[in-house]
This record gives sequence, C-alpha cells and structure tokens, in this order.
Amino acid sequence: MQVIGFNFTKISAERVLAQKPVGGMNTNIEFSEIAKEEVTLLKEQDALRIGFKFSITYNEAEAKKELKAGEVVFEGNIILAASKDESKDILKGWKKKDISNAFKVPIFNMILRKCSTKALELEDEVGLPYHIPIPYLTPKSGE
Repeated sequence: MQVIGFNFTKISAERVLAQKPVGGMNTNIEFSEIAKEEVTLLKEQDALRIGFKFSITYNEAEAKKELKAGEVVFEGNIILAASKDESKDILKGWKKKDISNAFKVPIFNMILRKCSTKALELEDEVGLPYHIPIPYLTPKSGE
C-alpha cells in the first residue's frame, strides 16, 4: 500500500465559551468512507479513497455536565494505491465495520502527523490550549 494523495475538505476551529476556563479534551479519528477511486495512472493496482474526520473537542473546566468549550475539526481524503487483493480485503472489512489494525494504525498515524501540526496553529489563533505538550527550556538551578 502506498499513499498517493492527501487533501483536506474542511478545516475549522472555534472557541465557544470565551470567558470560561477550558478543562479536558477528547481527540477522535474516524473513517467516514472507504471506496474505490478511479486513477488512470494505476494499471495493476486499485486506488482507494479514505474519507476521514479528525477532531479535538474541549470541555469546560468547571461544568457539572460536559459543555463544549471549543473544537478543532479536520475532514479530508487519503488516496491509497493497493494491490487488488489488499483492496478487496479492505473494502470487505469496511462493509463489515471491521478494519484490521495493520491497515488502520499507519493511516491513523499519518492523519495525526498531518493534522496535529495544523491544529497547533489553529488552537493558538482561537485561544485554546495546545492538545500536545510543547517543549520549553528552563534554566539550570543556581544560574
């Protein structure tokens, strides 16, 4: 399997509760669709289009019930070149809602890598806490 395309169809960021402190956050990745794609350059392989949604949802810190304090969302498509057998197995698994980890984990990692870097900038722009720790320097004691 080889990635031959990656594009975003939606990028959004919002902070809903401007004055309230942001508490916990939930990160989610899901596939919205997996379908065959027509790519004329591929002769002996199939192309698959994988629709995905990556979201980071922030909750209000002191709410008795979970109130959404903000959200960052990316939606897009990944185009993969796969052998005919791989393609058949992936589409069969998608119909059964049973996708193998051997397929899912590398795709999720690619989505995380592409979306996390863009999310950091959006979180900064709308005033949400970063979803991953940012390294920082501290002086040595005694200096």
